[in-house]
Amino acid sequence: MTDLEAALRRAVRGEVGFDTTSRALTTMDASNYRRVPLGAVAPRDADDVAAVLEVCREHGVPVVARGGGTSIAGQATGTGVVLDFTRHMNRLVGIDPQARTAVVQPGLVLDRLQDAAAPHGLRFGPDPSTHSRCTLGGMIGNNSCGSHSVAWGTTADSVRELSVLTARGRRLRLGQEWAGAPEGLRELVDGELARLRTGFPDLPRRISGYALDALLPERGADVARSFCGSEGTLGVLTEAVVGLVESPRARALAVLGYADEAGAAEAAAGLLPLGPLTVEGMAVDLVPSTEGLPRGGAWLFVETGGDTEAEARTRAEAVVRAADVVDALVVTDPGGQRTLWRIREDASGTATRMPDGSEAWPGWEDCAVPPARLGGYLRDFRRLLTAHELRGTPYGHFGDGCIHVRIDFDLLSEAGVARFRRFSQELADVVVAHGGSLSGEHGDGQARAELLPRMYGAETVALFERAKAVWDPDDLLNPGMLVRPAPLDANLRFSVLPREPVDVEFGYPSDGGDFSAAVRRCVGVAKCRTTSVSGAGVMCPSYRATGEEAHSTRGRARLLHEMLAGELVTDGWRSTEVRDALDLCLSCKGCRSDCPVEVDMATYKAEFLHHHYAGRRRPAAHYAMGWLPVWLRWAARTRTAPVVNALASVRPLAAVAKRLGGIAGEREVPRLAGETFSRWWRRRGGRPAEGGDLVVLWPDTFTEHLSPSVGRAAVRVLEAAGLRVALPPTLRGGAVVGDGTSRSALALLTARRGQVCCGLTYVSTGQLDRARAVMRRTLDLMAPVLETSAPVVVLEPSCAAALRTDLPELLHDDPRAARLAARVLTLAEALERHAPDWTPPQVNLPAVGQTHCHQHAVLGDAADRRLRESAGLAGELSGGCCGLAGNFGFEAGHYEVSAACAEEQLLPAVREAPDGAVVLADGFSCRTQLEQLAGVRGRHLAEVLAEGLE
Repeated sequence: MTDLEAALRRAVRGEVGFDTTSRALTTMDASNYRRVPLGAVAPRDADDVAAVLEVCREHGVPVVARGGGTSIAGQATGTGVVLDFTRHMNRLVGIDPQARTAVVQPGLVLDRLQDAAAPHGLRFGPDPSTHSRCTLGGMIGNNSCGSHSVAWGTTADSVRELSVLTARGRRLRLGQEWAGAPEGLRELVDGELARLRTGFPDLPRRISGYALDALLPERGADVARSFCGSEGTLGVLTEAVVGLVESPRARALAVLGYADEAGAAEAAAGLLPLGPLTVEGMAVDLVPSTEGLPRGGAWLFVETGGDTEAEARTRAEAVVRAADVVDALVVTDPGGQRTLWRIREDASGTATRMPDGSEAWPGWEDCAVPPARLGGYLRDFRRLLTAHELRGTPYGHFGDGCIHVRIDFDLLSEAGVARFRRFSQELADVVVAHGGSLSGEHGDGQARAELLPRMYGAETVALFERAKAVWDPDDLLNPGMLVRPAPLDANLRFSVLPREPVDVEFGYPSDGGDFSAAVRRCVGVAKCRTTSVSGAGVMCPSYRATGEEAHSTRGRARLLHEMLAGELVTDGWRSTEVRDALDLCLSCKGCRSDCPVEVDMATYKAEFLHHHYAGRRRPAAHYAMGWLPVWLRWAARTRTAPVVNALASVRPLAAVAKRLGGIAGEREVPRLAGETFSRWWRRRGGRPAEGGDLVVLWPDTFTEHLSPSVGRAAVRVLEAAGLRVALPPTLRGGAVVGDGTSRSALALLTARRGQVCCGLTYVSTGQLDRARAVMRRTLDLMAPVLETSAPVVVLEPSCAAALRTDLPELLHDDPRAARLAARVLTLAEALERHAPDWTPPQVNLPAVGQTHCHQHAVLGDAADRRLRESAGLAGELSGGCCGLAGNFGFEAGHYEVSAACAEEQLLPAVREAPDGAVVLADGFSCRTQLEQLAGVRGRHLAEVLAEGLE
């Protein structure tokens, strides 16, 4: 490997990675399979690709081309050198609106092409659900389709010319009439014309095998089309000319409700004569909530187009009239359509969990049958599942007869893997009996190539092998795919994971307490690799800032998987590779909500840091900021806040302090409040007002010591709404809710003073023993509150999220934790539930800012939206993450990424705000980031409402 690496470094101008991290990141795609490569190369151009092929040919090392790594059949993994086209060969070379064509490099993400084509009224027809991260090269390799294939076909239908390098270094320009055909290909076809005319099923979604029938003279001898779907086994794509289609000016979406999926499937083919753009199907099992959907147990999503909204709606209404439905809905609002489509697109992730939370896996992800036979096929498919005691929820492209499904295979035990094999063999026979294709979109890969003889017969498969030998006589390119495949039950990625549960600190309630199962959640659909965030989405800010796989949620999950496997990453929890990948994780929790399978990397990071630094000295920032509540309480008790502020204003002293504390030199140290919120509360009287429901206002560390104005404002607002406000007890043993005193002199002598804390700063730095101790002390203090029905109002979103999730998951053995978590409300939730008749002051101003990432991920902001609307605060808050994210943006080495995250949405929104706009930022981190990077004062919603009361 050393010689190979050295030769590649001499020959290639792009990055060459043979280190542990580079290899670990490419061991898997979105399939059940895992192969450990020797290394990865990110070529800069076609010359680099040619150099890689030459070096690897000399060393006898296979080459695998890889795009977004979202393949579901295992074809983007290999044991040799992986070519990553997403780093450099990712450009849109040009677009010709008149010819309706575009020239693209293989690493270009589909959405970037769509963005460039849209101003011309054009688009690329195929659009897989992974459109925000899949690449054109991968789509050509798999002959991808997507939801609009009933209108615009597969990728092969959109390919015009392909620039390809063969394994032996020949540069070919593939096209029609044998253009670019390698020597011997025409002779091969001429000798097998009868087989090519009769041996291939006539299906809209026949992806399995090589498309050799595209080389028939009556089909234009189209070498480029024949190359599509070859899964990187024939040549390496370096550039493509693709066709574009006219995009309808207006669209409507008819959502048709049926009693069950079989009814929906049988209806789909009958809608095709109406010329829809999509006919997509899914059942209730995959829908987190049926809110906004018509009645039914399954639905067809039928999109129509037109020059005007009225024309599109008319066509959609015609679809509804033609369909025999339980209920129907027609949506023309673009925002409403996006919301509904998001349900369908996330199915590839949500399908990986059964309704009861158990795991489900790909493998039989996209078989296709003639659309008219889909209902019968689904019934046979269901019977086969039942016979093998398996469960799965089909969904997908009903109009094309193509079905996606994840099945609850047991791929961890020998018996379970044996059942997986038997089921696969029997289902292949069912598909063939219905005149179908083993693959209708994602290719064969390792998942299905072994079974191709059942579909095509041995002689046609032998023809595939001969075609492979014409293109790649040395079997250098992606060996083991399509021809001479590995068994479908070999190289399973689960086989290397530990069989016994790993000893961990968090409870992982959704994964049965098993950290391995938590890490297995990441199936590789790579929604975290999107290069732009839409709407209120958050995940994954560090990937968007760096563009590096290691800093995506998927990349980190892959490294954790390899850490548990112990083959590549051999030092377990002490791994520096995992530590470095997690270093730029902001712990924003965006993946907890935005990832279709709810990977929770913030929790995994805290878990890892706890074990990584166990018994060892931690980074200085962990002591400086992890123990922030202690330092701030010390300053408050000694009344030295003015002294600390004065010293922090002396730049040389501040620079020394920041260096010692592991704080970024670019950061200003926030000023401490002269009077804490609790001290103000006691000076005010420290007792609840009379009347109204009792609410307990949580004095979080940030509100208490750094922005007590937020707490004071919240008290005014809550009391104006007629609520009685109290603070948590500060004495353990006999304290009355809200007064901080005791019931008797004896209680005063025996009680211990303390202050509630959610433990967030300890959790985010992985100091879980300390976090647990702080949380238990807090539960002791909150015991009197838990005896009442009072809600706990938390003003800082990150603290509220910690109490809602980290507290019960870390103290999973203490029932009080779940009880307290259930009491936590935001200010808006408290007002809505406990003062429903209160009318907030009419502020009547435009509002800009950003929904706090933890609020988006854990708490939700529906109540906040309603409160803002009621107060006349107009405008939508942006998504993303502010980039400061608690301790993250303050830590040395994080400043550039932190600032880049802020520049993505937050800072542009503030700069473009209309005059007089209110800048809303409920999180202290968000307000600090705004002040330090933009010189803008962000305000908590409580402050804005309190000012309106005046």
